[in-house]
Amino acid sequence: MNRDPKTQLPLIDDFRSIVLKQRPLIDTRAPVEFAKGAFPNAVNLPLMNDEEREQVGTVYKREGHDAAVALGHELVGGELREARIRAWLDFLETHPEAYIYCWRGGQRSQIVQQWIHEASGKTVPRLEGGYKAFRRYLMEESLRLAQEKEILVLGGRTGSGKTLLIKRIPEAIDLEGIAHHRGSAFGRYAHSQPSQIDFENALAYTQIHHDAAKHPFLLIEDESRNIGQRYIPPEIFHSFQRGKVLLLETPLEERIEISYRDYILFAQKEYDETHARGETPYDWYETMRHNFRRIRKRLGNERYERFTNLLNDAWEEQRRSGNTEQHKIWIRALLEEYYDPMYDYQIEKKKERILFRGDAGEILEFLERFRSDS
Repeated sequence: MNRDPKTQLPLIDDFRSIVLKQRPLIDTRAPVEFAKGAFPNAVNLPLMNDEEREQVGTVYKREGHDAAVALGHELVGGELREARIRAWLDFLETHPEAYIYCWRGGQRSQIVQQWIHEASGKTVPRLEGGYKAFRRYLMEESLRLAQEKEILVLGGRTGSGKTLLIKRIPEAIDLEGIAHHRGSAFGRYAHSQPSQIDFENALAYTQIHHDAAKHPFLLIEDESRNIGQRYIPPEIFHSFQRGKVLLLETPLEERIEISYRDYILFAQKEYDETHARGETPYDWYETMRHNFRRIRKRLGNERYERFTNLLNDAWEEQRRSGNTEQHKIWIRALLEEYYDPMYDYQIEKKKERILFRGDAGEILEFLERFRSDS
């Protein structure tokens, strides 16, 4: 651990240990910065709020560093300063192992570090290089691990249960779980996805933990570059695409049941549980209608009208009787007429990469043998 030559307070740059220990972090940047992206286990307890930061930034551009610092101390003084110090100390009371950071590890986090020390005697380390340095480390590690690890890719038709199987494989990373999206045009959850930066940081954290566990390979689900509104960074996605493919083969009737459970039962329950936020099962229905509109060009007008009519009929039956089984009719049509032809086209392009194909049990047995040979 280094020390700041000016304050003699500790600096830390062992970023891998922060990841592996799930270190709590105090992000002292303004809320608008935090919202764009932060690190797992970070809480936003800013030195300055958005308005104060903007005022200081304006003065910095017009009058320079010293004037900006003076304004900052004027804005965050007296009772306001004491309140913010109390918020940091309250967090440290329950998370004494926490570290501090700001954008570059400079003045904001240094001031917070000093004020905490003066108020309580606590010496809380701050990240050397701040958010920028830690973020750079995570992106470099994420790419390195994607390039160096042996990659296996789990493919299969829509509804085949790939996510269910991934949860049973210790070497797997659940990309859809990290992105908080089911991956298809109909995969939105009631809760929003993380920001792009949060997604990338969480992926890097997961990869580093995977590496520390010394798994002989990395298994991921066969994804397009985009998972909902988030995307896998291009170089990492390219590295994932070199992996050998395991094809999960699941009968159509089972795929319908899996899709029905995920996209109807589970999804509607989730919308219902977020009713306090204004979400209802009716919002689920409107989201489904919106999803069909998004793929209208690819469906063609005739199929679009037919599929949406099936959805409407199923929704009306559900509202009338409470029975959701009729949704399986449009699920079957969507799988057979839309997703399966796309899958056939995509798998044809990957046929030289196919290493094994079978049902869930057969793939698990194959992986047992694969581990032994690795």
